[in-house]
Amino acid sequence: MATDPLLRQGPDSTDLVLCAGPAGPAWNALTSAGSALFTPLVLGVPTLLVAFWMALAGARASTVFVVVGVIAGLEYLLGWPALAFSRARRILRVEFAPAEVPASLRLVRAAGPDDWLPVDTLREVRLTHEVVEPYQGDRKPAVSTLALEIVLRGGRERLAPLPFGGDPQRLADALEALLGPAGVVVELRTERSTRDQPQPNSGWTSGGSASAGSGGG
Repeated sequence: MATDPLLRQGPDSTDLVLCAGPAGPAWNALTSAGSALFTPLVLGVPTLLVAFWMALAGARASTVFVVVGVIAGLEYLLGWPALAFSRARRILRVEFAPAEVPASLRLVRAAGPDDWLPVDTLREVRLTHEVVEPYQGDRKPAVSTLALEIVLRGGRERLAPLPFGGDPQRLADALEALLGPAGVVVELRTERSTRDQPQPNSGWTSGGSASAGSGGG
């Protein structure tokens, strides 16, 4: 049944794999620890304002450094669980079981799998294939991304555009063959645009022309 690389058929289920990798609370917390280091940088402005206010008040440099370090540490400790929670909701794959004619489905998130749901809770699968093509003379290749939206009964789940180098029509046809018997609508939309061409520095160009004109006079 599975005829697209993103659809992987196993003995018990057919999986729509969106992001490869392990799942689980422990793994999610570990992978979020490094990214949380950027939290103090994002919140650097209020931290610098505190340091500036303390310096104006006559505090010693060592005291300022200690306070800034404590604030940065607190920002990291607050940012880590916030980032971990955000990543925990990320969908890695969608499992359909049994493999040939699905009767149930579940979303597998970074924190672990959700509960199994009847397949009739899935109303629609929307695929948006976005292609940004190069302008004339651009040496960079076209960029292709795929956004997936799963419309469930009482809600929907949308994934940010993911890099995609396959055939979107092939994926849509495979999903329709898999889910069509359950009455699930599969919709494919393709959006094409051209990459913006960088404009020359107009200020530099006009300045050069002015110099040439003054020299001729």
